[in-house]
Amino acid sequence: MELFTWGVVADDCSQDMKGQMQQVCERIDDLLAQVGSSKEKLLTAMIYISDFSQKNRMNEAWIDWLPGENFPTRATIGVAELGEDVLVEVVVSAAKS
Repeated sequence: MELFTWGVVADDCSQDMKGQMQQVCERIDDLLAQVGSSKEKLLTAMIYISDFSQKNRMNEAWIDWLPGENFPTRATIGVAELGEDVLVEVVVSAAKS
C-alpha cells in the first residue's frame, strides 16, 4: 500500500530555508507515524522552493533528516511563490507495510 501526503509547509515561516525544511521534515515524520509508516519507507518526494538559490540549504536539512544512503526519488521545483513567507513545501509518498 502506498500513502501520499498533501503539501507540507513549516509551522513557523519566520525561519530561513534550512529551518523551514527541518520543520517540514518533522511534520512529515509525524504524519507518517500516524498512518503506520516512516521516513525509511519514503518512495518519492516533490519539493517546491520559492528561492532556488537556497537549494543547498534545503538539501542540508533533507540529507540530515534521511537515514542511510537510500534516498527516495525526488524532484525539486522552483516556483514563484508558495504563500506569505513560505519558502518550501514538500509532498511525499511512502510505503505502508
